Amino acid sequence: MEDYGRFLALLVSALLVGFVSVIFSLVWVFHYREGLSWDGSPREFNWHPVLIITGFVFIQGIAIIVYRLPWTWKCSKLLMKFIHAGLNTIAMILAIVSMVAVFEFHNAKNIPNMYSLHSWIGLTAVIFYSLQLLLGFAVFLLPFAPVPLRAALMPIHVYSGLTIFATVIATALMGITEKLIFSLKNPGYSASPPEATFVNCLGLLLVIFGALILWMASRSHWKRPPEENAKVLRPIGGTPEGTEAESTMTDGSNADKSDLRINSEAARKQNLKLDEAGQRSTM
Repeated sequence: MEDYGRFLALLVSALLVGFVSVIFSLVWVFHYREGLSWDGSPREFNWHPVLIITGFVFIQGIAIIVYRLPWTWKCSKLLMKFIHAGLNTIAMILAIVSMVAVFEFHNAKNIPNMYSLHSWIGLTAVIFYSLQLLLGFAVFLLPFAPVPLRAALMPIHVYSGLTIFATVIATALMGITEKLIFSLKNPGYSASPPEATFVNCLGLLLVIFGALILWMASRSHWKRPPEENAKVLRPIGGTPEGTEAESTMTDGSNADKSDLRINSEAARKQNLKLDEAGQRSTM
């Protein structure tokens, strides 16, 4: 891997910042916001920031870069697809549970639902994330989708995944700011009480985590290297790439060898195309 040391430093930094963000969310709800429960009280609402930061931010971020971990490149791509899909599934479940907590708390307290920009964008992100996950299962994990369809959808899959992740970060920042404005009364948010300062630091951690994940996911030289399925697509009678057979045969036999080399090169290109479209994902 090119710049392995730099990648490792960024990875460790991202994991550390993400883990600290989860710890900050727990400290916030237990030290400043009365803890957690599931009884329709504000403690039930507290599940929302904890699960969003843990699942929708931290676990989703890990799912995005899991293909780029160089020590996993010896694992089968099918295994890595299951790990990628499994992490995203966990993130989606936690996000849905967090939204159920919000709706139940609002209904118990007769608070209107879906009136803020934070709620609009947040619900949109969950819906598109669910669609992204379902389409990913159907197209890239199950073996039924044709290769041209996978090739056409892969750039969209990658772009939409990164866009959803960035949107989740932005929505989380809106949400924690909204919560502080509504909750802090005396002193208010503008007076910068300790809770406000602490949660502002949490927001900075989320931004740093998102920036690190997006940077690692957007560097092309840190992608999982392609694999060539030579045994599957090598032409019958073709020689392995990079070998030259010495010959003193007639012009006709030389022409046959030239055809074999051309076929071998064409098969190599087809292997790379199949690997990019049907097996590799950067998300």
